[in-house]
Amino acid sequence: MKKKKGRTAGGSSAKVLADGEELALLERVDLRSDTVTKPTAAMRRAMAEAEVGDDVYGEDPTVNRLQECAAEIFGREAALFVPSGSMGNLIAIKTWARPGTEIICEQRAHTNQYELASMSAVAGCFPRTTFAPDGILSWELIEPLIRPKTYLFSQTGLVWLENTHNMAGGSVHPLASAEEICDRVHARGLPIHLDGARIFNAAVATGKSVAELSRKFDSVMFCLSKGLGAPVGSMVLGSREFIEKAHVTRKLLGGAMRQAGVLAAAGLIALEESPKILRRDHENARFLAEGLAKIKGISVDPKKVVTNIVIFDVRGTGKTAAEISGALAKRKILANPTEKFAIRMVTHYDVDRGACERALNIVGEVV
Repeated sequence: MKKKKGRTAGGSSAKVLADGEELALLERVDLRSDTVTKPTAAMRRAMAEAEVGDDVYGEDPTVNRLQECAAEIFGREAALFVPSGSMGNLIAIKTWARPGTEIICEQRAHTNQYELASMSAVAGCFPRTTFAPDGILSWELIEPLIRPKTYLFSQTGLVWLENTHNMAGGSVHPLASAEEICDRVHARGLPIHLDGARIFNAAVATGKSVAELSRKFDSVMFCLSKGLGAPVGSMVLGSREFIEKAHVTRKLLGGAMRQAGVLAAAGLIALEESPKILRRDHENARFLAEGLAKIKGISVDPKKVVTNIVIFDVRGTGKTAAEISGALAKRKILANPTEKFAIRMVTHYDVDRGACERALNIVGEVV
């Protein structure tokens, strides 16, 4: 085997390694999503020691504690632990909207693009979408989508906002705009739901609490398993009446769990500890964006990277996103193509600044 002169994986001169050996020693940098995080040591201890019961009977004390904690943080009457954010969103749709009605949302909303058309296939509702710059809907964009009260049209069942907006690069919805939309939607006699999968990232970016960012919405979903780092689970929040109905819908969808306290225990740690370190993820995302902007053929505006998601255009490289992502994967840098010429990178607590530097170096070599 041919040896590479003068290089070692760890910077030591004790042993000279071949390319394949050097690569094998490197840990992969997984920037596909913040869902890939591993549970922290504290989470694992809490899971092992969790007090449990049968949650279908409402008897799991750890699940109950998680639901009470989430409700308190968001200033809500009640909360419900669900297996996934997609289920949480679907529960909101089925609770608020009748079959045959429409869900107004931004064109790139997660519920429209990444939840397998469940609003139609399961809830019997239909997306009514519009494109919004940076994914930020305004009342001016929403109002024309609300159907007039006539039997000729499918009626509007629910209005939907996403904060942060995943496929708009983790953009944050301004509070004043969101509250104006809520007020005007309510004046039309309609409910409004917030897909707050990464709302804690929005809170860190704005300096406002999650309760303040979501207070005027009729219901909220947020994920424990994204930036907060829990292995499984999301929360749905709202009034006590809404959560009672959501409880029934969760059972209908097969989301009722038994001794779920082993999962809820990690969620409690995530709620307590993870928001404190999200700012580091944002700083690393901005670092990535600034580095990517310097690479010939890549287009990204670092000023728009305000949370932990970076989406960059690669058409100037003469290669597709899939080609570049495939080449990166061979070098243990994982990132997802989102369109033909767009790649998404998401930072999280398992990716430090050194890993981001290595990712940038290898992207530069690949393109």
